[in-house]
Amino acid sequence: MNRLAQFLLRLSGQLTAEVLALGGAFVGSFLVFLYLTRLVFVAGPEHFDQAAFDLMDQLRAATPGLTQWALRVTFFGSARWFVIAAVGLPALLWWGLKKQREAVEIFAAIAGSALLNQLLKHFFGRVRPLTALIYQPGLSFPSGHSMIGLALYGMLAWQLWRHGRHPFWAVLLVIWALFIGLTRIYLHVHYATDVLAGFAAGVAWVVLVQAAVRRRLRRMGQRVD
Repeated sequence: MNRLAQFLLRLSGQLTAEVLALGGAFVGSFLVFLYLTRLVFVAGPEHFDQAAFDLMDQLRAATPGLTQWALRVTFFGSARWFVIAAVGLPALLWWGLKKQREAVEIFAAIAGSALLNQLLKHFFGRVRPLTALIYQPGLSFPSGHSMIGLALYGMLAWQLWRHGRHPFWAVLLVIWALFIGLTRIYLHVHYATDVLAGFAAGVAWVVLVQAAVRRRLRRMGQRVD
């Protein structure tokens, strides 16, 4: 009984607002990903995906020049940009700002989500839409731009939120990641279900990185807040 009481007291001491938010985010994103997987590969998402394409096509027809802006925005979810970010941001954080934990988190967010995305794509093997406006090689589910973008910009947003600084910019980073995902539907290089699954997987990966870093810091006897 005493051991159980000690365990519960120790657990309650670890249940900070950050831990609860991370746990809720992971459970929610995991359930969304499972639902989308069933929708795509069991139930059939044709009506939902086509409705999203139709909406984007109407937007493109009503807004001349929007395609050029979509191409500019989608670059910030491309492999080329992620390579730059995976090298530049951790270097700036580690050596320039002396934020070693944040540097590790950003690198793990980008590199880990990129690897996981490729594993998921080859596991599910969904082909891309045939109506793409630009050439895009590779498989479709889940969207890499959406998943890695959410992992990167979501991690940056979480870091700002954790330190209680610039909440406005934290919100903008998340919105930016969502816009990148929308450009993939707009350009017809991904189905809407690919993009939503990418968002869900990106959120889950951010949580896993945070959990791994927190556990490592705790084992080293360092503060985790």
